[in-house]
Amino acid sequence: MKVILAETAGFCYGVERAVNLARETAKARGGAMLGSIVHNAGVVREIEDLGMRLITSPDQAKAGETVLIRAHGEPRATLDALREGGAEVVSAVCPHVERIRKLAQEAEHEGRRVILIGERHHPEVQGIAGWCSDPLIFENVQEAQKYLQEHPDFAHLPSIMLAQTTCIRALWESCVKFLKKQCTNLKINDTICNATQKRQTEAAELSAKVDAMVVVGDRRSANTRHLTEICRENCGKVLQIESADELSPEFFSGCRVAGLTAGASTPASIIMEVLTTMTEENINTTAPETSESFEELLEKSFKTLNTGDKVTGIVTAIGTTEIQVDVGCKQAGYIPVSELSSDPDVKPEDVVKVGDEIEAYVVRVNDVEGYATLSKKRLDAVKLWEDIETAVEDKTVLEGTVTEVNKGGIVVSVKGVRVFVPASQSGMPKDSDLGQMVKQKVKLRVTEVNRARRRVVGSIKSVLNEERQAAQAAIWEGIEVGKHYDGVVKSMTSYGVFVDIGGVDGMVHISELSWSRIKNPAEVVSIGDHLDVYVISFDPEKRKISLGVKDRTQNPWDVFMNTYKVGDVANVRIVKLMTFGAFAEVVPGVDGLIHISQIADRRIDKPSDVLSEGQMVDAKITAIDEEKKKISLSIRALLSGEEEAPVEE
Repeated sequence: MKVILAETAGFCYGVERAVNLARETAKARGGAMLGSIVHNAGVVREIEDLGMRLITSPDQAKAGETVLIRAHGEPRATLDALREGGAEVVSAVCPHVERIRKLAQEAEHEGRRVILIGERHHPEVQGIAGWCSDPLIFENVQEAQKYLQEHPDFAHLPSIMLAQTTCIRALWESCVKFLKKQCTNLKINDTICNATQKRQTEAAELSAKVDAMVVVGDRRSANTRHLTEICRENCGKVLQIESADELSPEFFSGCRVAGLTAGASTPASIIMEVLTTMTEENINTTAPETSESFEELLEKSFKTLNTGDKVTGIVTAIGTTEIQVDVGCKQAGYIPVSELSSDPDVKPEDVVKVGDEIEAYVVRVNDVEGYATLSKKRLDAVKLWEDIETAVEDKTVLEGTVTEVNKGGIVVSVKGVRVFVPASQSGMPKDSDLGQMVKQKVKLRVTEVNRARRRVVGSIKSVLNEERQAAQAAIWEGIEVGKHYDGVVKSMTSYGVFVDIGGVDGMVHISELSWSRIKNPAEVVSIGDHLDVYVISFDPEKRKISLGVKDRTQNPWDVFMNTYKVGDVANVRIVKLMTFGAFAEVVPGVDGLIHISQIADRRIDKPSDVLSEGQMVDAKITAIDEEKKKISLSIRALLSGEEEAPVEE
């Protein structure tokens, strides 16, 4: 029989961290652990032997005593009770569990109801629930269905969905599928631990290709129990044990290949004991092909770090000056805030969160004090140079911020790398002031990289040209008469303005700018103004577009007729002086004639003797020709108080 050991069997980093912290605390000052540090009786006995007693409630703690909080976490009320009793609390809570707690608290602060998918009475679920005011806990999709049937209004309330770290993937996905359809304001956070997911995936794959499967772990351990359930779905012969003593040769009768996995709370020593028993003592078999690799895995947990190594770890704590990282070695890893990001003003919590996986370089190792200094910033810089070199080959568009004007061009910072952009490639007109681009965010394409000289050259113009061409193609593809656009005035002439409607310029004739009479476009618009324009006509071959601004639905004559009648007095604006009289604007777009005989109560030689263009005067409406849309006005009627007969033109 051949024995295959799952690669990720045994302690996960969260459990290993908790156990190591418990050992250190027990040796340094003793104290008590509130509940089993992990679900493994052997580990708990070991910690007790080192001088740390096991208590089950906060009132059993002594004043001034150090109390260790287990990996599963505790409710807020429990921690408050410990502190009120004078105990010194040391947290061994798994960073993943801590992250779920924070997500739940933040969601409640936003007004969301917390939904937890997991085992209702499991310490981890109880601990997280103890930080929420009124969480919902569903152990399966049927419970979720029943709750929504009884509380249909809940489907429309804001909520968040979180998972126990050791939740079975299939269970989580079935709940997500149901609640996603039912709830209209649901936020979903997949908080299943990556290590748990990988362990469950390996267990499923391994159990599907063996004749018998052994799962090692404490019977109180949820993740061990879930591994057993997953294995039983794929293999007809599955045995869950806590130690090698529970193995028997009869179980493996007729088996050619057996599989072995273990829960996250199972120490490597117990796994090795079970593996040895399966391969050498109780069962007459050949040595497993993976026994050597398992020893290598054990050795890996005691590996040391060297300067220049690239390591991957999990963020376990974030302080004001440094970030603590578990890299799975005997040395503790720390990233000084100055080595976290190239941005000196960045806040650590904006870059990483507890429980995040992070890559970094080892910049210094202190074996005497047992820690290693790491740098994420330096690794990011190396990766960035690699990305920039790749960007040249792939012609990738990058984003950056203009930081300064240089001789012959500008400098753009792309994630901390200085990129020189010649003036001719800046996208600005020749001889324009490049200083106005400083602090602007721009898109560019890298055209040249010399890593040895740390020289990078880029082009903004090429990106702008492509964007402009794409925008122009989109405009011409969808243009039609009457279609409206948000346009920007680019330039003005005496006869109209040119408006950019998204990469293509169109012409608005002066007569289309306003219903009122204007002599120059500058009277109503300025360069840079946004206008709601519509297409009057267009010629795709000549690439010409005629645009309008005047609202055709607001006919000025209708406005006039709805506002005035014969005999009314209007305050009008003189818009044009003629030899026979003056034209005055009554409402925008509608003019009336003041005959020279109706301008004054005395004889005048010409209208300019009394009036000037732009002058505002009161005039009486003496006649309206609706058919010809003509209006007769009189100033004289107001001066003399006489009724004046309309004057024929």
